[in-house]
Amino acid sequence: MRNFIAGIIAAIGFGTTAQACSIDTACSVGARDYYIAMPEQTGEPVPAVVYLHGAGGSGAGALRNRTMVSAFNARGFAVIAPDGVARAGRNGRGWGFHPSSGRQMDEVAFLIAVRDDAIARFGLDTDQIVLGGFSIGGSMAAYTACLAPDAFSAYAPMGGNFWRPHPVECEGPVRLLHTHGWTDGTVPLEGRVLNNVPANDPGARAQGDVFHAMSIWRETNECMYLKADRFVTEGAFWRRIWDRCADGTALELAIFPGGHRVPQGWADLVVDWFEDL
Repeated sequence: MRNFIAGIIAAIGFGTTAQACSIDTACSVGARDYYIAMPEQTGEPVPAVVYLHGAGGSGAGALRNRTMVSAFNARGFAVIAPDGVARAGRNGRGWGFHPSSGRQMDEVAFLIAVRDDAIARFGLDTDQIVLGGFSIGGSMAAYTACLAPDAFSAYAPMGGNFWRPHPVECEGPVRLLHTHGWTDGTVPLEGRVLNNVPANDPGARAQGDVFHAMSIWRETNECMYLKADRFVTEGAFWRRIWDRCADGTALELAIFPGGHRVPQGWADLVVDWFEDL
């Protein structure tokens, strides 16, 4: 799989430019850009979260969530926000996350190219880079975890995971934290069919079921039981944690009382989870 992705990167030709770039100035990788918010420098390699925006968003727009960005930076993490692909006839950008898009592996290759470019430019810690995202950005993170589990150190999708038809299997075990709003009506925990098409329409485009996604991750991580091994019901997030799984894996579902949004405390949740691995 690594050689296959490397071949895609070479074929597409993700070139980079050497100009200075930051939270306000784009770093170019091929035909697309990313933006980065760096923490205070200590002279040591910096861990990072690559954060994928939702539908109609952009990398620059994602970093306008200064509450989230400042929280990651305060914990010593850089925040990298790539641009998705332009949406034909519509404003903003999206991701070729869905199997029917035909773009999944191109997107994975782009994200790996962004990772490598940021490592080279900013001296990031190659062993501490988390891929996360919101809504369809969360779905893109989940499909990347499924298709190329070794591409990032861990995965933190939020408000989006697999779509129907769900994957039959994934390439290998992962460390994954999925976060979701209990009352999310845009991407409900059970998913929904888009554009008011009946659910039994064979051409319906439908979001996946997060609970079914977690069953796929349990199987992928070789977890012993269906039931979570630990439950946390204190604080802003109610968490279900599977511990008895393959060595080196991690799997957790965190639910918060809210809808389709980035919740307060998500950055600290991700960092705490990742640092405890």
